[in-house]
Amino acid sequence: MTRIGILSDTHGFVDDTVIDFFKDTDEIWHAGDIGDYAVIEQLQLPHKIFRAVFGNIDDYLMRRTFHEYLLFTVEDATILMTHICSFGGGRYTPQLYHLIKKHQPHLLICGHSHILKVKYESSLKLLHINPGAYGHNGFHKVRTAIRLTINGKNFKDLEILELPRGKK
Repeated sequence: MTRIGILSDTHGFVDDTVIDFFKDTDEIWHAGDIGDYAVIEQLQLPHKIFRAVFGNIDDYLMRRTFHEYLLFTVEDATILMTHICSFGGGRYTPQLYHLIKKHQPHLLICGHSHILKVKYESSLKLLHINPGAYGHNGFHKVRTAIRLTINGKNFKDLEILELPRGKK
């Protein structure tokens, strides 16, 4: 079993609350719009694997360090992670849809919308998770992050951290 912490859209902000929320995880994933390299330094905790993709607000350093798409395996599950998933209305971008059809991931992680989403997409046979936004910038009313467990190809024990959005 592998415990995962997932967040997105930090826009340069993380705090001890989310670090504590992720303390018992094995891996931390960031789905883009990191905003500041200091965020990465805070999230790259000892004895944890850190994975991330860049987002649309991320600068050249983030784009040189991370990829737009990340495809990897944890336990027996294939994971595809990117920042921007769709045009809205549930329509995936053409490039992402092609990657989904080609690699058939069990789990799709996206950010960008600032809207928390956990939905099984039966037509694609994958779990789609958007952890919402953890930073203070954007239209969201609450800051969110997710923690879950991967056991083989199964996802369980999903927990959501919700905090009021306020000033830094």
